[in-house]
Order: sequence, then structure tokens, then C-alpha cells
Amino acid sequence: MMPLSLPALRSSGAVLPARLAPVALTAALCLAAAPAAAQSASGRLAPSHHKLVIPASSQAEPGDLSVRAHTNIRLIVPVATAPAEAPPYLGYGYETPASLACIYELVRPISGCNPNSTTNTPDGGSQSIAIVDAYDDPGALNDLETFALQFGVPLDSNKFSVVYAAGSAPTVDPTGGWELEESLDIEYAHAMAPHATLYLVEAASNYNTDLFYAVTVASNLVRCGRTTTCPPNAKGKGEVSMSWGGSEWTGETAWDPIMAAPNVVYVASAGDSAGVIYPSASPNVVSAGGTSTARSLDTGNLIQEIAWSDAGGGASQVEPRPGYQRPIAGYAGPTRATPDISSDANPNTGVWIYDSFPYEGISNPSYWWIVGGTSVAAPTISGILNAAATQSGHFASSSAAELTLLYSELDSPYAYRASFNDITYGACNYYSGTFSSRGYDFCTGLGSPETLFGK
Repeated sequence: MMPLSLPALRSSGAVLPARLAPVALTAALCLAAAPAAAQSASGRLAPSHHKLVIPASSQAEPGDLSVRAHTNIRLIVPVATAPAEAPPYLGYGYETPASLACIYELVRPISGCNPNSTTNTPDGGSQSIAIVDAYDDPGALNDLETFALQFGVPLDSNKFSVVYAAGSAPTVDPTGGWELEESLDIEYAHAMAPHATLYLVEAASNYNTDLFYAVTVASNLVRCGRTTTCPPNAKGKGEVSMSWGGSEWTGETAWDPIMAAPNVVYVASAGDSAGVIYPSASPNVVSAGGTSTARSLDTGNLIQEIAWSDAGGGASQVEPRPGYQRPIAGYAGPTRATPDISSDANPNTGVWIYDSFPYEGISNPSYWWIVGGTSVAAPTISGILNAAATQSGHFASSSAAELTLLYSELDSPYAYRASFNDITYGACNYYSGTFSSRGYDFCTGLGSPETLFGK
């Protein structure tokens, strides 16, 4: 399918079958192609031999604050590749759609939620999810189809469209960083809510002006679908996912109204370093933080979900505390606290994605990558919120309404335990000065999702 402008949206008619094989602005990625290894007879997880690269696309230039931002990528370069095996390489502890769905109880969980043996993927979702990213990913649909086929995620290609926010195709990011971001975002939003209509809205660049214009386009798509005009009483509902962010600045509040369209919930990555970033800090956004999924080296089974030390979060320097954070006023103080809710983001416990675009001129022969960062959390949580609203039959009328529901769970210990995994181990923030604790904390917010209840 060719990506199209708003007046001429179309998509291909292919429908992928069910499972065939087991198998910043912060873009917040850590990447690896899988090295060759086989799980031992005892089940012990294979080591992952690699070297770490900090690419040029992660380096901000003077004058970028409030104007333009960049990926926050750490690239793990492989020393070898392996033939395709589940999931897609046997013997590793990296997460899949099925293992995340197991951990967060979106499906009936099995003991250990081992990615090498967990195959039950989510089967919910409705209405729409719009992903906003910069630059063009020419292989987006083909990559999504390959990903869905590998993991047995239902995909109706008629429900996926690429939209050029400015009306014509943006250039590609020659480093490949934004293309990796786009593959990640569409694959994990879709994996968590496979029956939602999915839009990839490509901004002309990573300038704030272009990205927030694309957010407006995305909001209209969620509310109005493919129509060229959007009436005030539009009935569409859903989420806008933003896996990017930049350091706070005093004028950021001027952008807040852009993320306030009726019946749209906005989700943004909380960042991959100490402190608060924007738009995650906006009171009109669900801030998506990061955790680690600690696994046994002997079996690959989940031991415990813990804090990720590099996850963003803290007290905003600009935004006042919104009313829905009343239950945490004593902890957060007078300003907006982030994150609100978290999911797996540590690159050492990262997720599999499929991306065929060359990264900094180098093609990964298998096209499979391991990705971490809160760029994983934003689309994952967007999909979970969509699936939860579908199950309950009630889509939130705004981000504030969604966040009011989430924070209200703190008023009832039973409701909180039923809705969240309370992360109580680990540290984060500057100098590792913040510890995970019962209830809300700056490391993981309310915790990670548990079931679709209360969201």
C-alpha cells in the first residue's frame, strides 16, 4: 500500500491469517539484531553477544530546545545472525506480543510468561489508534504484515493506513532511527489491540511545529476517520500515541490545547533519562513510563517486574498538578508528576520488532531487532487502553477523564490491586535518588497494567 494524504486515503485488501508459526522528542530506542545461539537442554537462556553504539541521531544540537528533538537510541550491533526460529530466535528472554499480554494479563496467563513458550496473543480493540512520528517509513505496511504473521497477531490490512500530515510524503530519516521508531510503534499498538483501526501519521520532520501539526491530523483521524472534514459532533474515539519528547521549557503550556480533542486519549513516552520531558508532562497526556521484566537465566521465566533505572519521571518544572492527581498530592507536590502508568522498556528486557529499513546505511540481514526505551511503553499502553475501553464499552471522553479513572483506583486498595502491578523494587531519577514504593512513585507511576479492568 502506498502511503496517502488525507484527501486520498486507501489501503490494501489483504487479510493476514491467524498464527502460522510460533515464533526524543524521545524516540527512546535500544536496538539489537539477534545473534546465533540455541537454548541449552536445561532451558538456560542464551547469551547475547553484541557491541553498543550511540548513534549521531541521538545527539541534540545547540538551539534545539523547544524547537526540535531527536531519538534517544542505543544500538546494539550483532556479531552474527541465526535462522528463523520462534520467537523469532529460540532461547532468548526478550519480550513478544504474547509474553507481554501474559505479564499484563490481557490474556489468560501461564506460569512464567516465557516468550519461548507463550503464544496466546491479544484479540481485542476497536475504534482507532493514531501513531504520530517524523519522516517516512516506506516499508511500514510490509513490516507490520511480517511482524503480525510471525507472532500470530490478527491483521486486516484494510484497517491500516499511512497518512502524510503535510499532504505529501516526507523524506526518510537517512539514519534509519525514525523508521525503527515507526515500526516499533505500529507493531506494538497493533499487537495489544489488533482489531482497532490503525493510522501511522508521518510528520514532515522532527520539528515541534511539524510534529504537533501531525498530532492535530491524528486527532481528526481518530474522531472522524478518513473524511476530509471533521464535524464538531464526530463520533470516533480512540488514542493518539507519541513515542517522542524533549526537555521541558517555559512555553510548553501553549501546546497543551492541541492534545485536548474530544473523545481522544493521548499517550506519550516519559523518556529514557532522569527527569521530565514534554509532551509527557502535559496534563492532557497519559505519561508512559518504563519497567524491567526480570527473567530467570536458567528457565527464561518471569521472576518479577521491577523499575528500570533509566526511565524518565519526576515533578514537572512547568505544569501545575492537575486535579486528577489529587490522590498523590502529598507525594508529588504542587506540580504535574510523571509517569502515570508504565510497561516494559528496559533494552536489556526489550521487545522484538521487524524493520527492513537500513540503519545508518547498514542492513540487518534478518530485519529483526530488539528494542527498548519508553518508546515501547507508549504504543503498548495505547493499545492496552484501547482494548480495555473496547471490553468495557466505554471510551474515555478525554485524557483527563482516563487519568481520573486511573488515579481513582488509589482510593480503593482492592480496585488498585485488581488494576495495576504495583512495582516496589528498584530506583530511578537523578543519582538514583528515587525508590520504587507502594502505590505511586516517580519510577513507575501507578505501576504497570494488570488485566483490562479499571482502564
